[in-house]
Amino acid sequence: MDDLVAAARLVLFDFDGPICRLFAHHKAERVATELVEWVAECGLRDLLSPRERESLDPHKVLQAVDRRRPGSDLVTELEERLTKEELRAAASAWPTAFADPLIRTWHAVGVRLAITTNNSPQVARAYLVGRGLAGCFEPHIYGRTDDLALLKPDPHCLRRALNATGTAPAAGLMIGDNSSDFAAARRAGVAFLGYASNEHKAKLLRDAGVDHIVTSLDQVLEVVIRTRGRLSSADS
Repeated sequence: MDDLVAAARLVLFDFDGPICRLFAHHKAERVATELVEWVAECGLRDLLSPRERESLDPHKVLQAVDRRRPGSDLVTELEERLTKEELRAAASAWPTAFADPLIRTWHAVGVRLAITTNNSPQVARAYLVGRGLAGCFEPHIYGRTDDLALLKPDPHCLRRALNATGTAPAAGLMIGDNSSDFAAARRAGVAFLGYASNEHKAKLLRDAGVDHIVTSLDQVLEVVIRTRGRLSSADS
């Protein structure tokens, strides 16, 4: 992990997971259920399969509808409803342990930071402003766009960050907590560090092929302090 951190000139953070638990109190399961119910109220219950109607992930509900009605007013309205729920959730999101000091330390030593998320960029920005962290990232906050086919595992948001900062993929490092983050990083040619808040999530990352996994961001913070100090000593 020392080599990953030392080589990084741009760190791409997934938002929900590595930075905070977005739905810590405003539960994602309830949001997903309400989205499914709204689709049913529109008379389009059969647009979703039985399995999709039982999904506990609001993003999966949104993507399922988009696959069958791409670019429709239905998808636009559903996405707006999800964004409103994410904004509500951001007000009570729970910070991931050691995320704030890690972000501030990396920023202080001159490493560029970006957000690359499937959540609305409005939501990520609102949370970061509330934590006093927006200045560590802005303007490089890249999230869900009107084209839902470009959500991760598509590398679109990662490539936007790389292009906007003029960073070669080999100088990038992504921190994410699921297989779609890893797939996007691999397709973008960016190194990947998995964050797992429990053993179940660690196993899912390992099964996806992730080599480097941490269970707490204090492990990363220690490496940043150690490697940047070593690099500074070498420069002097």
